[in-house]
Amino acid sequence: MFAVIKTGGKQYRVAADDVIRVETLAGEAGDAVKFDALMVGDGSETKIGAPLVDGVTVSGEIVEQTRDKKKIAFYKRRRHNSRRTRGHRQHITVVKITAIGGETAKPKRTRKAKAAAETEGAEAAAPAEAQA
Repeated sequence: MFAVIKTGGKQYRVAADDVIRVETLAGEAGDAVKFDALMVGDGSETKIGAPLVDGVTVSGEIVEQTRDKKKIAFYKRRRHNSRRTRGHRQHITVVKITAIGGETAKPKRTRKAKAAAETEGAEAAAPAEAQA
């Protein structure tokens, strides 16, 4: 399954577990971010939004806030002994896509978590039996 999202004035085609580099987003490493989907597809079927696909969001996690590679702008005017070099490094955010639409990345449950869930279920059923 893939989706097309828009952020920072650009559109990106993403799938689950993709890592993308986008213009700066507010947040720190580990924070969750959500994007609205412009288009969603899975092999045989494609949904195109007008402008967004209803009920579909793309979830991601910020991996890091960093800067992109340096871009060099070099200007030279012939026969005038005139040169100018300027550099620029854009601030970017690296985002890992965790889920698209109805998909959810479920955390692995440990034995302790499973046991706690079972005991809570048993405790909830016990008062109902006592009242009857």
